[in-house]
Amino acid sequence: MFSVNSINEAVARSAVGRWFKLDGCGHPKQRKGSLFLTEIRAGIAAFFAMAYILAVNASILSDTGEGKGTCVCPRTADDPVCDADTDYLLCVAEVKRDLVTATAAISAIASFCMGLFSNLPVGLAPGLGLNAYFAYNVVGYHGSGNTPYAVALTATFAEGFIFFALAFFGLRQWLARAIPRSIKLATSVGIGLFLTIIGFTYSEGLGILQGATSTPLVLAGCPESGFGSDGLCTEATKMRNPAMWVGIFAGGVLTVMLLMYRFKAAIIAGILLVSIISWPRTTNLTYFPYTEVGNDNFDFFRKVVDFHRISKTLAVQQWDISKHGGQFGLALITFLYVDILDTTGTLYAMARLANVVDPETHDFEGSTAAYMVDALSISIGSLFGCSPVTAFVESGAGIADGGRTGLTAMTTGICFFISVFFAPIFASIPPWATGSVLVLVGSMMMPAAVDINWRYLGDAIPAFVTIVVMPFTYSIAYGLIAGILLYILINTLVWLIEIASGGRLVPANKSEKDHWTWRIPGGALPPWMVRAASGKKDFWRDESYAATESTTSEAIRVDDNRSTSGSIKGHPIDTSGPNEKSA
Repeated sequence: MFSVNSINEAVARSAVGRWFKLDGCGHPKQRKGSLFLTEIRAGIAAFFAMAYILAVNASILSDTGEGKGTCVCPRTADDPVCDADTDYLLCVAEVKRDLVTATAAISAIASFCMGLFSNLPVGLAPGLGLNAYFAYNVVGYHGSGNTPYAVALTATFAEGFIFFALAFFGLRQWLARAIPRSIKLATSVGIGLFLTIIGFTYSEGLGILQGATSTPLVLAGCPESGFGSDGLCTEATKMRNPAMWVGIFAGGVLTVMLLMYRFKAAIIAGILLVSIISWPRTTNLTYFPYTEVGNDNFDFFRKVVDFHRISKTLAVQQWDISKHGGQFGLALITFLYVDILDTTGTLYAMARLANVVDPETHDFEGSTAAYMVDALSISIGSLFGCSPVTAFVESGAGIADGGRTGLTAMTTGICFFISVFFAPIFASIPPWATGSVLVLVGSMMMPAAVDINWRYLGDAIPAFVTIVVMPFTYSIAYGLIAGILLYILINTLVWLIEIASGGRLVPANKSEKDHWTWRIPGGALPPWMVRAASGKKDFWRDESYAATESTTSEAIRVDDNRSTSGSIKGHPIDTSGPNEKSA
């Protein structure tokens, strides 16, 4: 009869255990406390923490309203974004279903490969923040932006291969270290506020706010029947939308309580509860009203289990970018920059949580493989119709549950694969079910503000501008550009004044400035390339591994001598293995 311990020990002693460095496998760098069944459980926990992205990503990206050229908005003065065009909305609903399948598929592939090749317990999926920038800034709501959906996907595809080259030559890590610390931290905070604004809107959230004329934003929260002739909520109907209140309490307050008590599937539980409340067709907050679009959505929902083929977003890249060169370049640079910060920061944070970071080099095991898997996942995801893929901080749920190796990420990937066949469920989650999630995720990105150096204005002002420009302009790109340019301008002027005055004129508290230098520690080349250039034949192995391997070989020779002589220097031989000793 098999027991939990016997299964863990059997897998640890196998080739699988040695590849993933499970505890007890005998590998020189085995990861203490990593057990096979614990890794599986942790992977499932990570999936439940990440599963909300299936609904949220599909909902946000489908707001572009574009597929394979078939969702064409016949814009009119009365309906410039086709919100009342039934045929167009039916097409958009089909795009949303495609994107549920696409999100599940790329999350499955990326997470599985991350675990297999880098041996890190980190799941990958299309990133929040970047998908909002992709949908609302690059392509625009219902295609109202300057860049077509197909061109934006081309930029995403190109970004993935650029990232692959940067990771292969070690430049991705170098670039991440070169960015000023205050801008890195401010980017996280700004994206959090950007997601919060989206969570307050009608199209992708609770409908608490809407655009106005006399002020940029105004309180809303009215049902569909409460809009006046100017498109704004009338005073008598503000905050009277039952769907909004269900989203706030069942999707927000309840989720917060579950998170406080460390319930593993807190976020997805809140989303599912609001969705279940919104699915009956007889209520006044139903997601399936008796309209042509509502009937079509309900017919798809009733299938429950179904493999939905991607028909409108698969491989739709437009390679001729001559008419959109400027917008293509801006989108590409922004994707590159935000991904450098987001993925690099998340991977380092998760690696530290899993205790696999080298305290001297600040690098982690499998970093090059992890960056290359992430890069290729970005390009593959764009072929499915998705915005850039990134490492998910929700992977921390799996690590907190005991995940230490790539088996955790592979399990998460398998769970995403299974979810491909439940597209009718995930495609039928209403925006007010995910609005509170966006606000919660935004709040989780706020702690970075505490670490910004507010004492020195040369760091504080560029960081503040980065933070506020992102949500106020509804653009991550503009926030990044404003913050970086202001940082360069302020600190260059300080440097020039100091040089011109012979060092006499310096800011009073310059000693409190965050240290930054163009000489980035560690250099640009990855360690494996440095070892290869120095002539090491086993350049793919890091030096600590080689040293440990040498020690292990010496131990094996000692054991051989023991078995031959029966004892060493008069001491008896202990022939029990580590598992037998503990037993």
